[in-house]
Amino acid sequence: MFTQLADRRERLAAALRLSDEILLIGAGLPVSLPENTDQTYPFRAHSEFFYVTGLECPGAIVAFDPHEGPRAGWRLFVPEVTEAERVWEAREQTAGEPLAALPAWIATRRNRPLAQLGAPLLGVRADEVLTVKIREAFTHARRPKDEPEIATMRRAAAATAAGYSQAAAIIAPGVTERAIQIELEAGFFRHGATRTGYGTIVGTGPNSAVLHFEPTTRAAREGEFVLIDAGAEIDRYVIDVTRTYVAGPPSSFQRDLYQVVLAAQEKAIARCLAGAEWRDVHLQCAVDLTAGLVSLGLMRGPAESLVEQEAHLLFFPHGLGHLVGLGVRDASGTLPGRPRSTRPSLKSLRLDLPLAPGYVVTVEPGLYFIPAQLNDPKRRERFREAVVWDQVEPHLSLGGVRIEDNVLVTSGAPEVLTAAIPKTL
Repeated sequence: MFTQLADRRERLAAALRLSDEILLIGAGLPVSLPENTDQTYPFRAHSEFFYVTGLECPGAIVAFDPHEGPRAGWRLFVPEVTEAERVWEAREQTAGEPLAALPAWIATRRNRPLAQLGAPLLGVRADEVLTVKIREAFTHARRPKDEPEIATMRRAAAATAAGYSQAAAIIAPGVTERAIQIELEAGFFRHGATRTGYGTIVGTGPNSAVLHFEPTTRAAREGEFVLIDAGAEIDRYVIDVTRTYVAGPPSSFQRDLYQVVLAAQEKAIARCLAGAEWRDVHLQCAVDLTAGLVSLGLMRGPAESLVEQEAHLLFFPHGLGHLVGLGVRDASGTLPGRPRSTRPSLKSLRLDLPLAPGYVVTVEPGLYFIPAQLNDPKRRERFREAVVWDQVEPHLSLGGVRIEDNVLVTSGAPEVLTAAIPKTL
């Protein structure tokens, strides 16, 4: 692991192209619970710190001096573990230089520009413009996943598949969202997860159209959609998957709607090729979804024209996906130097850049019946010709369908890391 991290830091140093600039990266400190107790929220080192160290070490700081070389120039400064931390937390001393030695290290380089990444550091005066520039380069450099990262994500994908298998087996009328969550997450942990990758989403019936829905005690009813969006985390690396089920036999309309989303998702996955612009993959998927809605009699007109009018946002209001890895939206964003699009259907994209080998991206199209949007008088007036409103009305409480996989971009065909999780009703 040490050699792999040293290789990673050397690659990162080459990408940052620092010459005289000093770089500090803070791990961060535990955050106390608001009740003024001696307890804290679970500590997680800042992703930028973890990327170069693989450590969860509160208060630690990584320093890099390019004058000392791309491999030898990295130094880790760690706080001394106190007796109380040893007694109450069984914390052990992390190998590294004493944190108390950092001020002297900085003082010998006081006339050089300094950038600061990771968690903010008290008493450090960094060059803000330089920091923004270095962070952009740092983020872009860690977008392609190296082999150890991909291997960890494969383990997380296996744990995620196990959890979904257990959850799917209990979905039936009368089963609550909370019960499904418990079975799902227990499956994750039984198969090696260190935690969930993010807050688990389980929505039944109309709740399946709420994009970020926390599970409740609501029980699924006969014939309702059940949408699960969840993933296991192993050693800080996350998998992010969505599957949609039906509690009981699906209706013909539910099958047709599901097939529209599934077909669009599979086409989008096939487009995840090195060099492909993500915004193009997103827009092509929007056209596919819209064409499906036209075929179902819910919209009218050429799909391309409807997407140009932004009419598809009524049913597909989010972006197609984002990068995933060291966190659920790991290193997403735009290509360095590229401004965010102001187009309504693009400005909310979490990712806007050309794909490259090593990227792991989520592909998660969805179609939803969201009353807050579909009952809005202004939208109804604007899209009175684009939407067949009397055909939409019967489905306003139906919920929605989303299907999401994690796709590894390669130099050839894309690889679906989450292919072991079935995508059938």
